[in-house]
Amino acid sequence: MTREVGRRDGLDEQVVLLVAGLADLAVGTLGSALGAVRGLLRRSDTAELAVDAEHELMARGRLVLDRYVAVPPAHLEVLARHARARRAADEV
Repeated sequence: MTREVGRRDGLDEQVVLLVAGLADLAVGTLGSALGAVRGLLRRSDTAELAVDAEHELMARGRLVLDRYVAVPPAHLEVLARHARARRAADEV
């Protein structure tokens, strides 16, 4: 019984440590992002940077959609192509 309670306390401690680490990472990342935004606002070519960022984000979006939305060929269709290729190779 004591062993199960100790294991549970260890899990709770791990969860707390993970959450604290994630929170620290988020705060550090947010601080860095705000510093970068402040630096960008001081630049004279901010409008050009914004346009470039928009184009890059759209290109990334296309890549993500192409990667995850594209429907793979039907399994039976792939098998039929392999069988057809094998028969053609055997006939030669």
